[in-house]
Amino acid sequence: MTSTVPAPMTSTAEGSTLQAVFLDMDGTLVDTEGLWWEAERDVFAALGHQLDESWRDVVVGGPMTRSAGFLIESTGADITLPELTVALNDSFEARITRGVPMMPGAAALLAELRAHAVPTALVSASHRRIIDRILESVGPHASFDLTVAGDEIARTKPHPDPYLHAAGSLGADPARCAVVEDTATGVASAEAAGCRVVAVPSVAPIAPAQGRVVVGSLEEVNLAFLRTLFTGMH
Repeated sequence: MTSTVPAPMTSTAEGSTLQAVFLDMDGTLVDTEGLWWEAERDVFAALGHQLDESWRDVVVGGPMTRSAGFLIESTGADITLPELTVALNDSFEARITRGVPMMPGAAALLAELRAHAVPTALVSASHRRIIDRILESVGPHASFDLTVAGDEIARTKPHPDPYLHAAGSLGADPARCAVVEDTATGVASAEAAGCRVVAVPSVAPIAPAQGRVVVGSLEEVNLAFLRTLFTGMH
């Protein structure tokens, strides 16, 4: 795993109870959910199958094995899960070589967190090869203390393992970590880990809930906003 882990901490600057901030990648950090759907449509078109637009909500935000398995079962395509996983990653990677746009507000939020020495992690269900390529494309605007890939964790989203791993690696209490996610699968993972969640829905709507705030864009999120999630905690 390529990461730089700072020393464990008990709190961030100014005595806040916020200890770390974790961001999802596709649809949260970068505007790539549409590119994944294009990649899936093209791969299955080459196999002689057309994807139903309604399936997009099913495959978004989840682990590659779940999405690929669903599409094989739904279409009856003659391809194995390992073969499809490689084909989808290849198709998606070809698209991101042309550049990947960051989501509005993402660069500003990361810059503010760096300026205040708030530890950050990128936590994605995408594979390491895709994460590294996207971060290379985005450049220094997306700098994290830790990155967690879906193929490096035994159980990825919607299980809590990725966020528990991120918190543990940064020496943070999951209950003192804020997570920014764009899908129900990611939200479920973060909440199962005990984190506070800011949902920025990208493809399908997400309802507000206890310990969860829903916003329209990352442009509404800054350090002061994230600290309010922990107001009243002891």
